[in-house]
Amino acid sequence: MFDQLAFDERGLIPVVAQDHMSGEVLTLAYANEESLKLTIETGEMHFFSRSRGKLWRKGEESGNVLRLRQLRFDCDGDALVALVEPTGPACHTGERSCFYRKLGSEMPPEPALHETLAALERTLRSRAAERPEGSYTVKLLDDPELIGEKIEEEAEEVVRAAREESDERVAEEAADVLYHLAVLLASREVPQAAVMEVLDGRRG
Repeated sequence: MFDQLAFDERGLIPVVAQDHMSGEVLTLAYANEESLKLTIETGEMHFFSRSRGKLWRKGEESGNVLRLRQLRFDCDGDALVALVEPTGPACHTGERSCFYRKLGSEMPPEPALHETLAALERTLRSRAAERPEGSYTVKLLDDPELIGEKIEEEAEEVVRAAREESDERVAEEAADVLYHLAVLLASREVPQAAVMEVLDGRRG
């Protein structure tokens, strides 16, 4: 099964775990043949701990497992990307990703552009749960009819901007449409991943 992989002299290969929906890099760990077999058999990520010298299942203590969606290997066969579905923070510190620090700064790194919609979805879930006073998002979540009206309004505005205004205005109005559509999905508890899967199924 692993003939195309180039394990190192210790029988290990690095594995980058990446959120299959958002593209966020969650962690880097190492695997050997046995841990890869367990990963494929169970559908949950297993690694080999270099410090402890043994196999371990991600989340075996915290419960924050990484469910496997797909394994990919690079052109040299000496590294893997695991597309996963995280069930909680990937880092033992409680951070969503192990890569939560920016070199040369104490500030957390800014979200990469491909992470924007996933970060928005998490923010909307947080607003729905915490319900901060005066939140526009909470107001929308409490009024499904208003959400629909706002999507219609913003869709009309982006069409008008595309017809009459600058590219910058088109981008601004499109962002309004995406935000309100994300709120509508959150109000129905429809994950963005479900929408992406429908789009993906329409390719070709």
